[in-house]
Amino acid sequence: MATTGQQKEPEKEQPKQQQGQEQKGTTTATEKRKPIFVKVDQLKPGTNGHNLIAEVLSSNMVLQKGRAASQHLRQTRIAECLIGDDTGTILFTARNDQVDLLKPGTTVILRNAKIDMFKGSMRLAVDKWGRIEVTSPANFVVKEDNNLSLVEYELVNVVDE
Repeated sequence: MATTGQQKEPEKEQPKQQQGQEQKGTTTATEKRKPIFVKVDQLKPGTNGHNLIAEVLSSNMVLQKGRAASQHLRQTRIAECLIGDDTGTILFTARNDQVDLLKPGTTVILRNAKIDMFKGSMRLAVDKWGRIEVTSPANFVVKEDNNLSLVEYELVNVVDE
């Protein structure tokens, strides 16, 4: 008898979930927002959700841990890649499989990128919620003299009086 009581409980909950899904489906599921692409010079510390098209200028392996011989142990790779567009450049922190995508000379589309602060300077990163796509070569010239990662920021606490 205890098992039949357990089977009936999920049935009671299902109509509530279905009603909620129907309500959501009629309002927002049909329309998706178009991505708004930003330029490198528009990036600010502590922001996220950026979409941008950039060219990879250089890639430098910073950390490589793990054993390549064993497939069961995951290999950790971190590379710092200098990427940029026609407004400036910034350092991108590539992790694991991202390192293979960001080769010098390739053009990439970064979706849902975020700004991480490292030693007072900005680094661009894409976590598990974002995406990196390799695309056709860019038709812009990278402005290499405006590197946003060379600007050092300092956190200042403002006291309200």
